[in-house]
Amino acid sequence: MPVPWFLLSLALGRNPVVVSLERLVGPEDAARCSSGLSCHLWDGDVLCLPGNIVSTPGPVLVPRHLQTELVLRCHQETDCDLCVRVVVHLAVHEQWEEPGEEKQFEGAADLELEEPRNASLQAQVVLSFQAYPVARCVLLEVQVPAALVQPGQSVGSVVFDCFEAALGAEVRIWSYTQPRYQKELNLTKQLPALPWLNVSTDGDNVHLVLAVSEEQHYGLLLYWNQVQGPPKPWWHKNLTGPQTITLNHTDLVPCLCIQVWPLTPDSVRTSICPFKEDPRAHRNLWRVARLRLLSPRTWRLDAPCSLSAEAVLCWQTPGGGPCQPLVPPLPQENVTVNKAHEFPLLKGHPNLCVQVSIWEKLKLQECLWADSLGPLKDDMLLVDIRGPQDNRSLCALEPSGCTPLPSRVSTRAAHFGEQLIQDLQSGLCLQLWNGDLGALWACPMDKYIHKRWALVWLACLLFTAALILFLLCKKDRVKVAARGRAALLLYSADDVGFERLVGALASALSQLSLRVAVDLWSRRELSAQGPLAWFHAQRRQTLQEGGVVVLLFSPGAVAACREWLQGGAAAPGAHGPHDAFAASLSCVLPDFSQGRAPGSYVGACFDRLLHLDAVPDLFRTVPVFSLPSQLLDFLGALQGPSASHPGLLQGWAEQVSQALQPALDSCFQSLGAPELSRGMEPGAGTGLE
Repeated sequence: MPVPWFLLSLALGRNPVVVSLERLVGPEDAARCSSGLSCHLWDGDVLCLPGNIVSTPGPVLVPRHLQTELVLRCHQETDCDLCVRVVVHLAVHEQWEEPGEEKQFEGAADLELEEPRNASLQAQVVLSFQAYPVARCVLLEVQVPAALVQPGQSVGSVVFDCFEAALGAEVRIWSYTQPRYQKELNLTKQLPALPWLNVSTDGDNVHLVLAVSEEQHYGLLLYWNQVQGPPKPWWHKNLTGPQTITLNHTDLVPCLCIQVWPLTPDSVRTSICPFKEDPRAHRNLWRVARLRLLSPRTWRLDAPCSLSAEAVLCWQTPGGGPCQPLVPPLPQENVTVNKAHEFPLLKGHPNLCVQVSIWEKLKLQECLWADSLGPLKDDMLLVDIRGPQDNRSLCALEPSGCTPLPSRVSTRAAHFGEQLIQDLQSGLCLQLWNGDLGALWACPMDKYIHKRWALVWLACLLFTAALILFLLCKKDRVKVAARGRAALLLYSADDVGFERLVGALASALSQLSLRVAVDLWSRRELSAQGPLAWFHAQRRQTLQEGGVVVLLFSPGAVAACREWLQGGAAAPGAHGPHDAFAASLSCVLPDFSQGRAPGSYVGACFDRLLHLDAVPDLFRTVPVFSLPSQLLDFLGALQGPSASHPGLLQGWAEQVSQALQPALDSCFQSLGAPELSRGMEPGAGTGLE
């Protein structure tokens, strides 16, 4: 790989040191020995197979020390490659014996030692060289005359010319014999980089300064150097002359590297990774890292760089406080980024979260099931621990620790200990995990809370009702009425990502005291009744209570509407067993065609997933909004005539937008740009123009 002479000049300095570098003419490798030794270089490279360490048959020749030196391998006067010369110092290694065999073979060993001490020694020495992307192994045969054979003494050295490497590269060299009598020698060196590539900071900005001549053409690549898998390109451009590239400090991560090379055939590429130890880069890495639920039992940590971290499941209670790690009985797991990991679970639960920590410091926590299974529940987690000899113990996980059941301590779990044990034995608790060390059970606590605090709750409810009545009459009647309105969400289950997005929207709306109904939270009823019967019942109840039906449009929903409007109902099984949207069209479309929809229906679609113009004209007789850009108007429409104060609506809109954005980004990334662009075109794929 020829290197332009000006690159070597810049890298090694414009001074006599450059001139003093030895020049090797020709592309051939060569070897030579110190005085008294003879050596031979095998033609071509060999396989790098060190093998296992074996015992010595007597005095043997082994590598003792490695040295390197930079030289130039030149094809023409100004066409040279930077090359690494390796010097291997050799010594005679004395015979050694396995413990316990000394006496048994003492006599034989004495006889065998006499002969090799008076004979010449021969060895096959392997040199292994690595400098990404180059990896080579060469074999040197060395012979030492008998006169120089002195056990434990150095006998001389052998010189190999040479291994080519790129400017700025990190080279690693190993040396061992075949067969191998000791641990390999190794040496790591950093070759000089190009001084005309400089990295500087200015406040929140990072500048890449490339000081080259006006006529110089070169390529610049920014990439993520990942341990698992090949480097991932981020930004690439061909440039001419001096340049200053500005990056924001939020773009920095530890594995962000810079590669520069002249735009000439077979040019050497120079790479540096200047942000490995930058504290801002490490903070940014955790800021962009994301935990994602791939399926009910698998998850993944997405990050641009490799992380040395551990993950553990924990239990989060609705009242806040720290998430309690489930260790034991569940073990910690080493995390490999961008790789699917499997939960050792039987069932998911909204209170189960994943914690990722490094050096016992919490970095990331996510309750992955909250989007699909709804908000946190007031359930008690029971831990069934199995000890040796089939000894078992049961405790309830509380903020103060795991309370044994039954127990006389003054805690919530101890007070309901007998009832919780009965629920567990009666099968009323949900088993989350079952293993050799024990099991985890989630037991609902709602009924016990209601029984214990019936009178207290009654008094509170009466007081609250009186307070609400007073507020309705005196201050904000519209606001109180709106917060309790029912909302039925209908959508087409296009894919897992869109279902997660709908779940995030439903969870966020439920936090605003809207009574949200969605098929994601009613799978059991949906399977028992069937999609059509379930939707009719939910629609009738919602409209009787003065609620609103929300139609969430997606490419799949628009396609389903097209089938109904152009050819009737969809084929049985075309939309899956839980798709209430396809089943609901039989009564939704008549409401629109007969003019009964205004005031009872609201339409919506998601930014970047579907354009508003793609919604069929039939459904535009009711307000249709794009989320989250039109969240403020969307929330106002959900409240109907009882519109809250604009300031309160603005706060709600910001809250829902923050909850919605991660799921929207995940759905956007999973779809991909080409497919997404087609869905964004007005009327694309609908057939309803």
